[in-house]
Amino acid sequence: MQTDILELVKAKKEQLVSRRRDIHKHAEAAWTEFRTASIVAETLTRLGYQVSVGAEVIEAEVMMGVPSEQELLNHQERAIAQGADPQWVAKMQGGKTGVMGVLHFAQPGPVVAFRFDMDANDVLEATADEHRPWREGFASVNPGAMHACGHDGHTSIGLTLAEVLVEAKQQLAGTVKLIFQPAEEGVRGAKAMVSRGIVDDVDFFVGLHLGIGLKKMGTMTCNTVGFLATTKLDAVYTGVPAHAGAAPETGSNALLAAATAALNLHAISRHSQGASRINVGVLQAGTGRNVIPDKAVLKLETRGTTSEINEYMYKRALTILEAAAAMYEVKLAVAPMGGAANCENTPALVTRLQQVAAESNLFDSILPEGNIGGSEDCTYFMERVQQKGGQVAYLMVGTKLAAGHHDSRFDFEEESLVTATALLSKAAVELLSTK
Repeated sequence: MQTDILELVKAKKEQLVSRRRDIHKHAEAAWTEFRTASIVAETLTRLGYQVSVGAEVIEAEVMMGVPSEQELLNHQERAIAQGADPQWVAKMQGGKTGVMGVLHFAQPGPVVAFRFDMDANDVLEATADEHRPWREGFASVNPGAMHACGHDGHTSIGLTLAEVLVEAKQQLAGTVKLIFQPAEEGVRGAKAMVSRGIVDDVDFFVGLHLGIGLKKMGTMTCNTVGFLATTKLDAVYTGVPAHAGAAPETGSNALLAAATAALNLHAISRHSQGASRINVGVLQAGTGRNVIPDKAVLKLETRGTTSEINEYMYKRALTILEAAAAMYEVKLAVAPMGGAANCENTPALVTRLQQVAAESNLFDSILPEGNIGGSEDCTYFMERVQQKGGQVAYLMVGTKLAAGHHDSRFDFEEESLVTATALLSKAAVELLSTK
């Protein structure tokens, strides 16, 4: 069966591209992927997978950075107007747009999971002829949402992998789980799926990303490194407004509390055991020059090369946020808006998949490692699988990029969809083989 995989996937190229372009055209940001998720659920059901959605795969209490109830309702209505099945959308109330398809094969064997992210970025897509999606008519029709990171490609790859595994099922053993995750941008979605226990029985877990550090077709790695643990926070200060000239002493200045916090957050001592980061990216406060500001919002993040270093930065940040509130006698509310763990691949699985890649003849260069250079909440899945005794690997497949990730002119070479799908299909056959 291994030798037939590439031809099988090549025959599906038109469908791979068509799916990717349809998802790109109807881009949906974090927790609003109602149309995308309903297409995924419908396709997996048609193929014979046992499909779980909504609260079955998303723990509501762990969701971070969820839009307002009204925003979610607006996006649901838009999704249905753009072709989403209302019955599937109804099961995703509250933004629970995760989907998992499970397929059991006849012979006993391992549980193998593949994860694909579905969400778009909060980006206004370029409208210029040199931008291929615009030129060829598949640019986003949803203002302010754009697939500027390749998740449209990932979702298309996952659905085509689902088809390949059904066609190869007589040669396979064990169980496959295909996990379609919402809200990767802002690292908000994985933890809520992990908390439902959906990977607690997984023996082998594989994640994948197009591009990132590999910007050349024909390159790949099964050993992605450089995952930074991170915590995203919103800190809201609430004080007492007052006339700045007539009665300033009766007010409590939320702006000064936030400014004091911002300066001191950047003064946190760095950690000796690895890289540590903190950044205040947004400070919003005040209504007028003659009013003591009673509201202020800080949006910040911490990072670390290990989860322990990130936790150190996070705890120190909380101390400073609270101290600033006490100094200016204002109230403080801190809301988690996203997070990711640090994680490393399992060497044994990396070696096994590198061998699959080498034997596939799909690549000119198989790199010993590649640096992701940031945070990815797939690490929550990876961390949990390893904690339960399983093995994990995060792959990167190279592709030529029209512009960098999260750029309004982002686009990738669609031939990489074939390459990545063939690679994952071969990996699945290797890990689920009856041999």
